[in-house]
Amino acid sequence: MVFSSLSFLLGFMPVFFILYYRLPANCKNQLLLIGSIIFYGLGVWRRPACLLLLLVSMAVNIKTGRLISGRDRRRGKRWLYLGLLWNFGILFIFKYLGFVCENLNRLLPAGLAVLPEKRPKLPPGISFYTFQVVSWLIDVYRGSRYDMGNGLSIATYLCMFPQLIAGPIITYGEVESALQKRKHTLKMLDRGLREFVIGLGMKVLLANRVGNLWREVGAIGYESLSMPLAWMGIAAFSFQLYFDFCGYSRMARGLGWMMGMEFPENFRDPYQALSMTDFWRRWHITLGRWFREYVYIPLGGSRCGRGKTFRNLLLVWLLTGIWHGASWNYVLWGLLLFGLIVLEKSGLEERLKRYPLLGHAYMLFAIPLTWLVFAVTDLEKLAVYLKRLFDVSAGSGAAVFGQDYIKYGKIYGIWLLLCVLFCTPLPGKLYRQWAYTWAAALGLLAVFWFCVYCLYIGLNDPFLYFQF
Repeated sequence: MVFSSLSFLLGFMPVFFILYYRLPANCKNQLLLIGSIIFYGLGVWRRPACLLLLLVSMAVNIKTGRLISGRDRRRGKRWLYLGLLWNFGILFIFKYLGFVCENLNRLLPAGLAVLPEKRPKLPPGISFYTFQVVSWLIDVYRGSRYDMGNGLSIATYLCMFPQLIAGPIITYGEVESALQKRKHTLKMLDRGLREFVIGLGMKVLLANRVGNLWREVGAIGYESLSMPLAWMGIAAFSFQLYFDFCGYSRMARGLGWMMGMEFPENFRDPYQALSMTDFWRRWHITLGRWFREYVYIPLGGSRCGRGKTFRNLLLVWLLTGIWHGASWNYVLWGLLLFGLIVLEKSGLEERLKRYPLLGHAYMLFAIPLTWLVFAVTDLEKLAVYLKRLFDVSAGSGAAVFGQDYIKYGKIYGIWLLLCVLFCTPLPGKLYRQWAYTWAAALGLLAVFWFCVYCLYIGLNDPFLYFQF
């Protein structure tokens, strides 16, 4: 089940919140836990083993956390290592084992290449769930004074449906007090509903529309694209990814407010950044925070000299790439980001900040090019696409229709322009100015029902980040 589905919008969500607000405060966590299990179970009903894995993993991690929090720190460290082995081991088996076997088979002689290469289908949200539970185990070991006896709060935290499948990645400390005692007000309900509808609109009315252009570019074949259409295609993917994931995060945050909880912000106008360093302070903020708090800083961060700082950055960006997928393009993507950030830390970033127009021009090329490496998993096809982006004579080739960008511009031009507009701070400023007027309320109501109509006629796509 996903937020942008009729079964959630007109079924699960209203039923859940009617029960949620009618139940007494001491029963809300039970409902949230049961509701989250049902939500996940409905999404994997054809693969019940995924639900079983979630429940077993939840029980194992709660027990491991309690053992870590014991008085004996040496034993606690051992249990932490076992907990990390359990969680990362499951992630490795489902996500990376097939990739490793494929590459080992290529290195082995033909007769010895017998390692199984079949990749199991990923349980939804396994990467997000793993990072969240690992953060909790590490924080427990570091001495965070959590109430380890409150198993219900911990279990609810580990599988809360608003952010279980695609984040944001929340630390237990951010929601512990709210899980144990929280207030529910009409103001928070109103704020949450508004945020949810805005996120829904970003997903259904923007991401899904420009996503069609990216799919059509793939159907045409990269070798047949003119240079303008190639740039339009990768711009469409860049917008689709942003409005898809940002929309989901805003829906999750809205659901959190409706339940009396404050979830962290996950995006902050990333396409307004003047450098790639600044971009990754604004994009998927909770993932960047996880790598900073649990990888970069423990390695020494930037306090251990220039050479080791770059080493730490290299490790972080390689892991960031690999976290997104088991494919060489993600490794290449991580290395590309590392190279750009090192270049910026060597003096380029200061110049980009000094001359904002130069910074925006730089990011106008850097953002779509890095997302292209992210989007195209086949390295040979990636090379073809890169050639089309910079082949000024592409329109003269026999397989290329030089006016293709005019055809698709007429179909998708308005959606691309709307995406450009909504990537700027202007719509947000206007909304904040008029948020609590009748016009804004009616506008959001119209957005909601138009989204429902689009879903009813079948104009929907799965969330892109579910695959990670």
